[in-house]
Amino acid sequence: MSPQPAESDAAREGAAREGEAAWLQDYDPRAFPPIALTVDIIALTMRQGRLNVLLVERAEPPFRGCWALPGGFVKAGEEDLDTAAARELAEETGLTAAALERVHLEQLGSYGAPGRDPRMHVVSVAYLAFAPDLPDPRAGGDAARAVWTPVAGPHGGGTGDRQLAGRELAFDHAAILADALERARAKVEYTPLATAFLAPEFTIPELRGVYEEIWGEKLHPGNFHRKVLSVPGFVESTGETAERGNARGGPRARVYRAGDARLLHPALLRPDREEGIR
Repeated sequence: MSPQPAESDAAREGAAREGEAAWLQDYDPRAFPPIALTVDIIALTMRQGRLNVLLVERAEPPFRGCWALPGGFVKAGEEDLDTAAARELAEETGLTAAALERVHLEQLGSYGAPGRDPRMHVVSVAYLAFAPDLPDPRAGGDAARAVWTPVAGPHGGGTGDRQLAGRELAFDHAAILADALERARAKVEYTPLATAFLAPEFTIPELRGVYEEIWGEKLHPGNFHRKVLSVPGFVESTGETAERGNARGGPRARVYRAGDARLLHPALLRPDREEGIR
């Protein structure tokens, strides 16, 4: 008796697809406990020389009347996480699609403790946004109002992890904000993202002001200037000078723009970390 011909690869693949289609037809997602997915946005910007974070006052339960980070539920089956984060940021700030292109938006982390939201098990994917001088916010979704709030540090300036102007945050947003601030502190050490808080053209003193706000430390002007210019590709000169000199009547500062570096080498370490490696 002659052997049967081997089944073709195409036939095996077709049978597998049919079997999977039948399995999916009988699949019931209700067999599992429900879980929801949200995005929360930690939007940081410089306003009048101070680092600010965007907060919204919740208009609906849970935590009605409390302050929170802006965010919302991901539209299931319609958008991915990055799209949902950009949508929520646009809704709360009024930024157009073109304006959003100048915002640095990166995923911070995921937060999924079962009791973090009293409604149900809600997992939040938090996003960190850096941008220069964002406009006055507008409340969207279930927010009563939205405000830029200075991030007060332990000595009255720069970033700290205390409550913001006495505003206790809803859910686990205080912990998320603390993580975001630590990410920002670290990112500006080894990347040029501090320039994302500034206009396309800036002076070294303006760049120093960003570092001082994020780190919560006063920096020596001369040392900072020397370190910035010693990092290849961090900044490049425009050949222009600022319209006005400094407050003490000194020469006008030179104007720079962001260079092409993606990582800073050597890194600009925080003062406390510099002391630790000596």
